[in-house]
Amino acid sequence: MVVAILAVLLVPIVGSTVYLLTLPGVGDAEARVATLLAGEGGHPLPAPPPLRLGDAVVSTEDENFYANPAFDVAAGAGRAALATLGTSEDPGGSTISQQLAKRLYPHGGGVWGTLEEIGMGVKLSLAYSHEQVLNMYLNSVYYGNGYWGDYAAAEGYFGVSPRRLTWGEAAMLAGLPQAPSAYDPLVHPQVARLRQRHVLDQLVVNGHLTAAAADRAFREPLPFS
Repeated sequence: MVVAILAVLLVPIVGSTVYLLTLPGVGDAEARVATLLAGEGGHPLPAPPPLRLGDAVVSTEDENFYANPAFDVAAGAGRAALATLGTSEDPGGSTISQQLAKRLYPHGGGVWGTLEEIGMGVKLSLAYSHEQVLNMYLNSVYYGNGYWGDYAAAEGYFGVSPRRLTWGEAAMLAGLPQAPSAYDPLVHPQVARLRQRHVLDQLVVNGHLTAAAADRAFREPLPFS
């Protein structure tokens, strides 16, 4: 019985590992970020990632981001196995590494596209440190209003560098990449504020802020440029 259970558990993991070996390398990821930003008139911000914005994004989008890489591999292999058995829908929430892979290594849709996205995300998490992956993600996502990357977004919205963002400002920016038009603080300020509150609440859940500090951050004036 034990052997049978182990076999059931190992088959998808081994299969997924073999699949990873068939995917392209990710050694050019940082160069791809630089090329992407150059095309949008921006430039990458050197590592390490800005602390407050990084904590806000991780708390909101991928709470397990800093787990051991072995966890990323196991989780990615499990989700890849689910993708092969399910529909074209994403099996579970996309990790930051997976979202970065989708941005840097475009692929087709459907189950096979999801498999490739998951696999490339796992390869990124193995090839780069957490700080490098997070920095590339923050550098390469769209924050709305023509702002690509955290440097352009922080300067464009608040007139400061990403490392000088307040908690309130960082929470506002962290909520934008998932739906930059819907959460646009200049067009939909009330919706954007609700999203900012959600990010601050997640920072409390993950131990980065106390409830009182989150309330103070929410009351901060947002000096949009």
